[in-house]
Amino acid sequence: MTQLEDRLSRLGASRLAGMRRGVEKESLRALPTGALALTPHPSALGAALTHPQITTDYSESQLELITGVHADAEACLAQLTEIHQFVYRTMAPLGDERLWVGSMPCGLPTDETIPLGRYGSSNIGRAKSVYRMGLGHRYGRRMQTISGIHYNWSLPGLSNDESFALIRNFRRHSFLLLTLFGASPALCSSFVAGRDHGLVPVAADATHTLHLPHATSLRMGRLGYQSDAQATLQVSYNSLESYAASLHGALTRPYPPYEAIGIRNLGGEYNQLATSLLQIENEFYGTIRPKRVIRSGERPLHALRERGVEYVEVRCMDLDPFEPVGINAQTMRFIDLFLLHCLLAPSAPDTPEEIAALGRNQHRAAAFGRQPGLKLERATAGGALRELTLVEWAEEILDACPPIAAALDAAAGSGQAYRDALDAARRALAAPDTLPSARVLATMQQDFGGSYTAFIRAMAEQTRARHMALPWAREQQSQQEAMALESLMKRQAIEADDDIDFETWRLAYLDPARLMA
Repeated sequence: MTQLEDRLSRLGASRLAGMRRGVEKESLRALPTGALALTPHPSALGAALTHPQITTDYSESQLELITGVHADAEACLAQLTEIHQFVYRTMAPLGDERLWVGSMPCGLPTDETIPLGRYGSSNIGRAKSVYRMGLGHRYGRRMQTISGIHYNWSLPGLSNDESFALIRNFRRHSFLLLTLFGASPALCSSFVAGRDHGLVPVAADATHTLHLPHATSLRMGRLGYQSDAQATLQVSYNSLESYAASLHGALTRPYPPYEAIGIRNLGGEYNQLATSLLQIENEFYGTIRPKRVIRSGERPLHALRERGVEYVEVRCMDLDPFEPVGINAQTMRFIDLFLLHCLLAPSAPDTPEEIAALGRNQHRAAAFGRQPGLKLERATAGGALRELTLVEWAEEILDACPPIAAALDAAAGSGQAYRDALDAARRALAAPDTLPSARVLATMQQDFGGSYTAFIRAMAEQTRARHMALPWAREQQSQQEAMALESLMKRQAIEADDDIDFETWRLAYLDPARLMA
């Protein structure tokens, strides 16, 4: 019995059956022309500040749809589908807007005209908008219009040390998820207007579409959620203490380039929440985050330090434009498998040298993941780095997963659904032309003249029609309308309860003492 199999057997079926997952899915609102919708968040969907299932992310034009916590992938997918149905049915009488089904954005206007999320007049609502203003100043608004899927996952009984061991291995092995499920190998040229990008046109007559021929996920590459400023952070995941200390410093030390931006402009309007490297915890980009549900007004870092890791948030999943809600149940099951492998496999402490190598691996997998013979860097037992091919490393991971798949099938009573998910991953790795990123490029070139925008527009229309055709009960509509109304009332109550000015609130919220347990 291998060490992994021994650890798996000690987990037990009851803990495996207690595994839970939820999804947060982002999508831009776009016009039929493929341009960004500039309208306010529809009030019929409720208040973005307080609705538990329907909010916005960076932009007022970027919906974020959130499921609850579920015991199986099918139930999670069913709820995500129902939320989509309500959104589509609510948007239908308001105009011709569609949900953009690709991770890379639709046609974008000038940077300064991309609308920031608005959350009302309360102090917390204003803070959310000012935070987004800060992101725009720091990274540009275009970068914030990228959309993806966050997969929230938990297993009962994990210690902080076990959670961080999982996270270390996830960071080492996340290239596999980019390869298998990346679906953003191309983009509209408006996203990189005025930037050095290194991309090439898909076709001579498709000048508005740029790509890399072997890319898997431009969203997770150098043009996506990356930050030169944050690249200076050497965040260690060896323990909750080391992780918290890294973030604490980034949240409290002034960063000269951001000091130059200032908290307010000459007219007195806020530019950002703070001049530190990170305004708040959520600004730290990464493929995975340790998370804990926070209490009202609590800082996330305080919650982690005081009560430990409750779940992990996987942040590297692209929207799959071929799937009605951007992901399917089989993909969810593979992520479950993958996360358990990350937990059960040996997980050596990370080092600054390995952290730098993992960053290089992510960029290689994102830009060249389907390139034959592509090599990545892996730390040896002695800490030295050696090269091996992406496929060799991926096969090694998959070869260790059959016992995990069998145990999950037994615990979940799912027949062989987890084994099927593993087999599908093996087949896809062996046939890279079948991967979502390859399918996106092939479909664009064969059916849409090499145009990314035309392809995603067509998929958006198909997706909308599919959701509108699904059965929809009066009870579902009533429940969703009641939830939207309740969220509007909650936002009004929060606004009415404010009893201090925003600057006083901001200084109190950002007090470093609130980061400590």
